[in-house]
Amino acid sequence: MNPIVALLDAKLHIAGSEILWREVVGNGFGVASAIGGTRRRVWAWPVGIAGNALLFTVFVGGIFQTPQHLNMAGQAGRQLMFIAVSAYGWWQWHRYARRETGLEHRGVEPRWASTRERLVLVGAMVAGTVLFAQLFAALDSYGPWAEAWIFTGSLLATYGMARGWAEFWLIWIAVDLVGVPLLLKAGYYPSAALYLVYAGFVLWGFTVWSRGLRSSTPVNPLQDSPIGASRAERR
Repeated sequence: MNPIVALLDAKLHIAGSEILWREVVGNGFGVASAIGGTRRRVWAWPVGIAGNALLFTVFVGGIFQTPQHLNMAGQAGRQLMFIAVSAYGWWQWHRYARRETGLEHRGVEPRWASTRERLVLVGAMVAGTVLFAQLFAALDSYGPWAEAWIFTGSLLATYGMARGWAEFWLIWIAVDLVGVPLLLKAGYYPSAALYLVYAGFVLWGFTVWSRGLRSSTPVNPLQDSPIGASRAERR
Protein backbone atom coordinates (compact mmCIF):
# COMPACT_ATOMS: atom_id res chain seq x y z
CA MET A 1 0.00 0.00 0.00
CA ASN A 2 1.12 3.54 -0.72
CA PRO A 3 2.62 4.83 2.57
CA ILE A 4 0.78 8.16 2.20
CA VAL A 5 -2.57 6.40 1.76
CA ALA A 6 -1.73 4.10 4.66
CA LEU A 7 -1.10 7.09 6.92
CA LEU A 8 -4.34 8.76 5.86
CA ASP A 9 -6.39 5.61 6.52
CA ALA A 10 -4.70 4.24 9.66
CA LYS A 11 -6.83 4.29 12.83
CA LEU A 12 -6.53 3.61 16.53
CA HIS A 13 -9.36 1.97 18.46
CA ILE A 14 -9.64 3.33 21.99
CA ALA A 15 -12.62 2.69 24.29
CA GLY A 16 -14.80 1.83 21.32
CA SER A 17 -13.90 4.99 19.40
CA GLU A 18 -11.91 5.28 16.18
CA ILE A 19 -9.11 7.85 16.17
CA LEU A 20 -7.02 8.64 13.13
CA TRP A 21 -3.28 8.17 13.42
CA ARG A 22 -2.80 11.31 11.32
CA GLU A 23 -4.64 13.31 13.97
CA VAL A 24 -2.27 11.92 16.60
CA VAL A 25 0.85 12.43 14.44
CA GLY A 26 -0.21 15.91 13.35
CA ASN A 27 -0.76 16.94 16.95
CA GLY A 28 2.60 15.41 17.84
CA PHE A 29 4.23 17.77 15.35
CA GLY A 30 2.27 20.55 17.02
CA VAL A 31 3.71 19.70 20.43
CA ALA A 32 7.24 19.60 18.99
CA SER A 33 6.65 22.98 17.36
CA ALA A 34 5.40 24.42 20.66
CA ILE A 35 8.55 23.24 22.42
CA GLY A 36 10.70 24.80 19.71
CA GLY A 37 8.72 28.02 19.88
CA THR A 38 9.16 28.23 23.63
CA ARG A 39 12.92 27.95 23.14
CA ARG A 40 12.78 30.36 20.19
CA ARG A 41 14.22 27.86 17.73
CA VAL A 42 13.78 28.51 14.01
CA TRP A 43 13.01 24.84 13.30
CA ALA A 44 9.73 25.19 15.21
CA TRP A 45 8.10 26.74 12.14
CA PRO A 46 8.69 24.00 9.50
CA VAL A 47 7.82 21.30 12.03
CA GLY A 48 4.57 23.08 12.78
CA ILE A 49 3.78 23.40 9.06
CA ALA A 50 4.09 19.62 8.64
CA GLY A 51 1.61 19.08 11.47
CA ASN A 52 -0.78 21.65 10.02
CA ALA A 53 -0.81 19.87 6.66
CA LEU A 54 -1.81 16.59 8.32
CA LEU A 55 -4.45 18.19 10.53
CA PHE A 56 -6.03 19.93 7.56
CA THR A 57 -7.03 16.50 6.22
CA VAL A 58 -8.51 15.64 9.63
CA PHE A 59 -10.88 18.60 9.82
CA VAL A 60 -12.36 18.15 6.34
CA GLY A 61 -13.76 14.77 7.29
CA GLY A 62 -16.43 14.79 4.61
CA ILE A 63 -13.67 14.72 1.99
CA PHE A 64 -11.03 12.56 3.68
CA GLN A 65 -13.44 10.16 5.39
CA THR A 66 -12.72 10.72 9.08
CA PRO A 67 -14.64 8.78 11.75
CA GLN A 68 -16.48 11.98 12.70
CA HIS A 69 -17.57 12.75 9.10
CA LEU A 70 -17.62 16.44 10.05
CA ASN A 71 -16.40 19.38 8.04
CA MET A 72 -15.07 21.97 10.49
CA ALA A 73 -14.33 24.88 8.18
CA GLY A 74 -12.82 26.96 10.96
CA GLN A 75 -10.42 24.26 12.11
CA ALA A 76 -9.48 23.30 8.54
CA GLY A 77 -9.03 26.92 7.51
CA ARG A 78 -7.01 27.44 10.66
CA GLN A 79 -4.45 24.90 9.44
CA LEU A 80 -4.12 26.69 6.09
CA MET A 81 -3.79 30.00 7.93
CA PHE A 82 -1.09 28.46 10.15
CA ILE A 83 0.85 27.34 7.08
CA ALA A 84 0.71 30.82 5.53
CA VAL A 85 1.55 32.76 8.70
CA SER A 86 4.17 30.18 9.71
CA ALA A 87 5.95 30.74 6.41
CA TYR A 88 6.14 34.43 7.36
CA GLY A 89 7.29 33.59 10.89
CA TRP A 90 9.90 31.16 9.57
CA TRP A 91 11.29 33.91 7.31
CA GLN A 92 11.26 36.49 10.13
CA TRP A 93 13.04 34.25 12.62
CA HIS A 94 15.52 33.00 10.04
CA ARG A 95 16.46 36.59 9.17
CA TYR A 96 16.92 37.46 12.81
CA ALA A 97 18.94 34.32 13.59
CA ARG A 98 21.33 35.11 10.72
CA ARG A 99 21.83 38.65 12.03
CA GLU A 100 22.39 37.55 15.63
CA THR A 101 24.84 34.67 15.28
CA GLY A 102 25.48 34.48 19.02
CA LEU A 103 21.89 33.52 19.94
CA GLU A 104 22.18 29.76 19.40
CA HIS A 105 19.88 29.81 16.36
CA ARG A 106 17.20 31.70 18.24
CA GLY A 107 14.88 33.47 15.87
CA VAL A 108 13.50 36.38 17.91
CA GLU A 109 14.06 38.56 20.93
CA PRO A 110 10.86 38.66 23.03
CA ARG A 111 9.26 41.97 23.97
CA TRP A 112 5.97 43.39 25.20
CA ALA A 113 3.72 44.81 22.51
CA SER A 114 3.22 48.56 22.60
CA THR A 115 -0.09 50.06 23.75
CA ARG A 116 -1.06 50.70 20.13
CA GLU A 117 -0.22 47.13 19.14
CA ARG A 118 -2.33 45.78 22.01
CA LEU A 119 -5.31 47.90 20.95
CA VAL A 120 -4.94 46.60 17.41
CA LEU A 121 -4.89 43.01 18.73
CA VAL A 122 -8.08 43.52 20.74
CA GLY A 123 -9.87 45.21 17.85
CA ALA A 124 -8.76 42.54 15.41
CA MET A 125 -9.94 39.80 17.78
CA VAL A 126 -13.45 41.25 18.03
CA ALA A 127 -13.80 42.13 14.35
CA GLY A 128 -12.29 38.85 13.16
CA THR A 129 -14.57 36.75 15.37
CA VAL A 130 -17.70 38.49 14.05
CA LEU A 131 -16.57 38.31 10.44
CA PHE A 132 -15.45 34.69 10.44
CA ALA A 133 -18.51 33.54 12.39
CA GLN A 134 -20.68 34.73 9.50
CA LEU A 135 -18.43 33.01 6.98
CA PHE A 136 -18.32 29.69 8.85
CA ALA A 137 -22.08 29.77 9.39
CA ALA A 138 -22.57 30.24 5.64
CA LEU A 139 -20.32 27.22 5.08
CA ASP A 140 -22.49 25.21 7.51
CA SER A 141 -19.50 24.64 9.75
CA TYR A 142 -19.75 23.00 13.15
CA GLY A 143 -19.87 25.64 15.94
CA PRO A 144 -19.27 28.75 13.79
CA TRP A 145 -18.88 31.27 16.63
CA ALA A 146 -16.50 29.08 18.61
CA GLU A 147 -14.56 28.28 15.46
CA ALA A 148 -14.38 31.98 14.57
CA TRP A 149 -12.96 32.79 18.01
CA ILE A 150 -10.39 30.00 17.71
CA PHE A 151 -9.47 30.91 14.13
CA THR A 152 -9.02 34.61 14.85
CA GLY A 153 -7.11 34.00 18.07
CA SER A 154 -4.84 31.47 16.39
CA LEU A 155 -4.10 33.92 13.57
CA LEU A 156 -3.22 36.73 15.97
CA ALA A 157 -1.22 34.45 18.30
CA THR A 158 0.85 33.06 15.42
CA TYR A 159 1.48 36.54 14.05
CA GLY A 160 2.39 37.77 17.54
CA MET A 161 4.86 34.91 17.90
CA ALA A 162 6.46 35.83 14.58
CA ARG A 163 6.82 39.44 15.77
CA GLY A 164 8.18 38.42 19.16
CA TRP A 165 5.28 39.82 21.23
CA ALA A 166 5.05 38.02 24.58
CA GLU A 167 1.29 38.64 24.64
CA PHE A 168 0.78 35.92 22.05
CA TRP A 169 0.95 33.36 24.86
CA LEU A 170 -2.03 35.03 26.54
CA ILE A 171 -4.02 34.88 23.31
CA TRP A 172 -3.43 31.13 23.22
CA ILE A 173 -5.03 30.82 26.65
CA ALA A 174 -8.19 32.45 25.29
CA VAL A 175 -8.10 30.03 22.33
CA ASP A 176 -7.68 26.97 24.57
CA LEU A 177 -10.61 27.94 26.80
CA VAL A 178 -12.95 27.67 23.82
CA GLY A 179 -11.12 25.00 21.85
CA VAL A 180 -11.15 22.20 24.43
CA PRO A 181 -14.94 21.99 24.93
CA LEU A 182 -15.62 22.46 21.20
CA LEU A 183 -13.33 19.62 20.13
CA LEU A 184 -14.56 17.30 22.88
CA LYS A 185 -18.13 17.88 21.78
CA ALA A 186 -17.19 17.22 18.14
CA GLY A 187 -15.34 13.98 19.01
CA TYR A 188 -11.81 15.10 18.10
CA TYR A 189 -10.28 13.76 21.28
CA PRO A 190 -6.53 13.88 20.39
CA SER A 191 -6.90 17.49 19.30
CA ALA A 192 -8.82 18.36 22.48
CA ALA A 193 -6.09 16.67 24.52
CA LEU A 194 -3.48 18.69 22.61
CA TYR A 195 -5.24 21.91 23.59
CA LEU A 196 -4.89 20.86 27.23
CA VAL A 197 -1.20 20.05 26.69
CA TYR A 198 -0.76 23.42 25.01
CA ALA A 199 -2.20 25.11 28.09
CA GLY A 200 0.79 23.80 30.05
CA PHE A 201 3.19 24.91 27.32
CA VAL A 202 1.54 28.33 27.30
CA LEU A 203 2.26 28.86 30.98
CA TRP A 204 5.80 27.53 30.62
CA GLY A 205 6.45 29.49 27.44
CA PHE A 206 5.11 32.73 28.86
CA THR A 207 7.38 32.31 31.90
CA VAL A 208 10.42 31.57 29.72
CA TRP A 209 9.77 34.47 27.37
CA SER A 210 9.08 36.85 30.25
CA ARG A 211 12.58 36.27 31.58
CA GLY A 212 14.02 37.60 28.34
CA LEU A 213 11.80 40.67 28.05
CA ARG A 214 13.57 43.94 27.56
CA SER A 215 12.93 46.75 29.97
CA SER A 216 13.49 49.34 27.22
CA THR A 217 10.84 50.78 24.89
CA PRO A 218 9.53 48.08 22.51
CA VAL A 219 11.06 48.13 19.04
CA ASN A 220 10.85 46.00 15.96
CA PRO A 221 13.25 43.10 16.59
CA LEU A 222 14.58 43.37 13.04
CA GLN A 223 15.35 47.08 13.21
CA ASP A 224 18.70 48.41 14.36
CA SER A 225 18.61 48.29 18.14
CA PRO A 226 20.72 47.14 21.09
CA ILE A 227 19.62 43.55 20.51
CA GLY A 228 23.17 42.57 19.68
CA ALA A 229 24.25 43.26 23.23
CA SER A 230 25.29 40.34 25.34
CA ARG A 231 22.81 38.79 27.73
CA ALA A 232 24.96 39.83 30.63
CA GLU A 233 24.73 43.44 29.50
CA ARG A 234 20.94 43.23 29.12
CA ARG A 235 20.62 41.87 32.63
